[in-house]
Amino acid sequence: MKQFMLLFKGGDETWDAKSPEEQQEHMKHWMEWIDEKAQEDKYVGGERLYPQVNIIHPGAEKVTDRSLAEAKEVVGGYIIIKAKTFDEATQFAKRCPGLHWDSYVEVREVWPDDVE
Repeated sequence: MKQFMLLFKGGDETWDAKSPEEQQEHMKHWMEWIDEKAQEDKYVGGERLYPQVNIIHPGAEKVTDRSLAEAKEVVGGYIIIKAKTFDEATQFAKRCPGLHWDSYVEVREVWPDDVE
């Protein structure tokens, strides 16, 4: 079984425009979606991330903060799941509740420890 990281980008403006009740209901859908993988023993972990971003450029001389980044490109959180194939991970990601609130999901295979 391979591991895949799902990176969640954007959607902050939509989230901020919703009422606390709508946000709570939306989070319920997220928890149900993640619990699906947990019940299959295919959920590895994940976290929500603070929005502040510093990008250190090659040479380490230049640092760009979030205020210059595109909001839709800022990673707001991630989860790591197990799946047999890239397509299986992608199909799971396509049902992410955040996609209904203007978020993007990027699916990336995690490089295994035993491959050089």
